[in-house]
Amino acid sequence: MKVEEIFQVYKDNIMPTYNKVPLIFVKGKGSRLWDINSKVYLDFFPGWGVGNLGHCHPKVMQGVRDQISKLIFIPNNYYHPFQARLAKELIYCSFPGKVFFANSGAEANEGAIKLARKFGASTNDQGRYEIITFENAFHGRTLATLAATGQKKYQSGFEPMPEGFKQVKFNDFAAVNQAITSKTVAIMLELIQGEGGVNVATGDFVKGLRKICDEKKLLLIIDEVQTGLGRTGKMFCYQNYGVTPDILTLAKALGGGLPIGVLIAKKEVSDLLTPGMHASTFGGGPVICKAALGVLRAIQKEKLLKNCQAMGGYLLEKLNILKSSYAIIKEVRGMGLMWGLELSIEGKHIVQKCQESGLLINCTHDKVLRLMPALNITKHECDKAVRILEVALKECA
Repeated sequence: MKVEEIFQVYKDNIMPTYNKVPLIFVKGKGSRLWDINSKVYLDFFPGWGVGNLGHCHPKVMQGVRDQISKLIFIPNNYYHPFQARLAKELIYCSFPGKVFFANSGAEANEGAIKLARKFGASTNDQGRYEIITFENAFHGRTLATLAATGQKKYQSGFEPMPEGFKQVKFNDFAAVNQAITSKTVAIMLELIQGEGGVNVATGDFVKGLRKICDEKKLLLIIDEVQTGLGRTGKMFCYQNYGVTPDILTLAKALGGGLPIGVLIAKKEVSDLLTPGMHASTFGGGPVICKAALGVLRAIQKEKLLKNCQAMGGYLLEKLNILKSSYAIIKEVRGMGLMWGLELSIEGKHIVQKCQESGLLINCTHDKVLRLMPALNITKHECDKAVRILEVALKECA
């Protein structure tokens, strides 16, 4: 198909649910993407964190090739070895508990919400079902996860939202404490609010949440759909805070480019979901589990956590130099290889200028540029990205 024909087919046949960028990509390797005209781009925002290993990582591709000709699908009332291996690996990397496999972050968060409500029903005759979430949070696009999402712009037009969610100010422990009632069953948060503007939870805030959950027998649900699998320099972001959640959700990076969602719950609550209560037809299939095992193997064997820490520090240093040179950068914030640059102007023109020069980044909340390169990014690639970004800043300042 020719370029204009592809654009027209999208216009005629695909629902307009995305703000489309007029780029057609046909090949990817590492942190590089090739468009239909063979132009090469440096990808510093690979799929909202899906591409923690970049594009088409050899260990992921090997897993897919090994499995694709043997068994693609098996329903979840049967066993298969790679789901077992992946569950065991995830528990080994996180905390003692059990795993539920789904297809996306929204699905994983739906499962967490259902499990929390089941927990509430099992511990109180009247039933506890309310979950405290946070302003500027993002937990998914289904109705329940939209209700948990603390951003009205995503909820608009889909009201009424399902009940049972309270949003309070992020990093405000007093607001959380005030919101807790006899109906409260859980507190749910992202440790770094990606879609919310790369807002980072403070250590005291997270430790306070863990303490109050223990005291009041609430569940602490941590959504690591975007921060999980090495993005912040640890396998999971919660490990930077010295706390352990009761429920952890993962997605994006775990599949290496293929769709997967995971819910991990401590053993004290995991067995509350019994046969028939929850399911996901395609969750944890043979091909995706083999790919995810490749992701975990690559992170471990290639020492990508260490590289994330080193390159994250290097990139932060470069971004702070830009901040000192350009007054339009108000703040640089983030962790590991997840950085946001809050601007005093709208960022869309800077994103466009970078794109024209072969660098792919993102802008959220109108004024926050987001950079989330692959964990195996190099100094050379960081330098190139910063050079392009600096030219764009200069032209737009």
